[in-house]
Amino acid sequence: MSLEELRQARHKTVGIKQTLKAVEAGQAEEVYLAADAEEWLVRPLREKCQEREVPVIPVPSMNALGQACGIEVGAAAAARLRQPGTQQ
Repeated sequence: MSLEELRQARHKTVGIKQTLKAVEAGQAEEVYLAADAEEWLVRPLREKCQEREVPVIPVPSMNALGQACGIEVGAAAAARLRQPGTQQ
C-alpha cells in the first residue's frame, strides 16, 4: 500500500469524482488522499471509503500524489482499482 504500488498500477483513477465513482461501484482496492487537500472536498470520499471498508492511504501532498499518478499537476485523490474480472 505505497505510492509505488499506485505508480505501477495498470488500473487507477485520478481525482475526487472518478475515485468516488470507483468506490461506489466496488472497484477500488485502496484510496490515496492528499493530506493538503481541502477537507470539505475529500470528506464525502473519505466517508464512502469508511462505509465500503476501502482502505485509505494518506499521502503527504497533492503534488506527490499527482506525480505518482503520472500527471504534471497535483491530485487530491486517487485509487488503485481491482483487476477486471476479480471479485470484491
